[in-house]
Amino acid sequence: MENVIVSKHPLVKQKISDLRRSSNTSQQVRELIDGIGRLLMYEATWDLELRTTGEENSPVGSYIGETVAKRQALVPILRSGLGLLNAASDFLQSAEIHHLGLFREETTLLPVEYYNKLPRKCSADECFILDPMVATGGTADAAIQILQAWGVPKIKFVAVCVSKEGIERLAAKYADVTFFVAVVDDVLDKRGLVVPGIGDCGDRLNNTA
Repeated sequence: MENVIVSKHPLVKQKISDLRRSSNTSQQVRELIDGIGRLLMYEATWDLELRTTGEENSPVGSYIGETVAKRQALVPILRSGLGLLNAASDFLQSAEIHHLGLFREETTLLPVEYYNKLPRKCSADECFILDPMVATGGTADAAIQILQAWGVPKIKFVAVCVSKEGIERLAAKYADVTFFVAVVDDVLDKRGLVVPGIGDCGDRLNNTA
């Protein structure tokens, strides 16, 4: 899976261990998701192209300024993707933000789209999909298809916890998408839950469990 980048950062591993703890409060979950998101965004943005902005002045001399060359968009998948949005928008402060509403139907485990306000014309050169959890991969699959149909040239997917089965299927299907993940768990049970996983991220983030 050359297009799957699993973080090796020791602080990511520590935060994942802390995040799994069932006794966490929603505030603790939000802080841990945000912290992991910042470390993942560092890795996901390492290859951004730069352009020069001409000569500028520091307090003690002149220099050639640089800025990110292309247009980025952040696409959190509602509702748990919002847990990664602050981290991502702090890294890419000029990025557009577009929300996709997708949920997994409990019986069929298939994705259902309920919110999509993407502009008619694609306005981004690169999109970062934000979703803390990938289980079967159905929701992630649907989000990627939506953005590809919109016309995005480049897509990166940022996730906290993914199942081995789900991420392998996505990586094989979308060789041109790069997935940045904090941890891969081996077990996907009959209910479509990742084990040991991080629980229902939306509920844990919003104290609605």
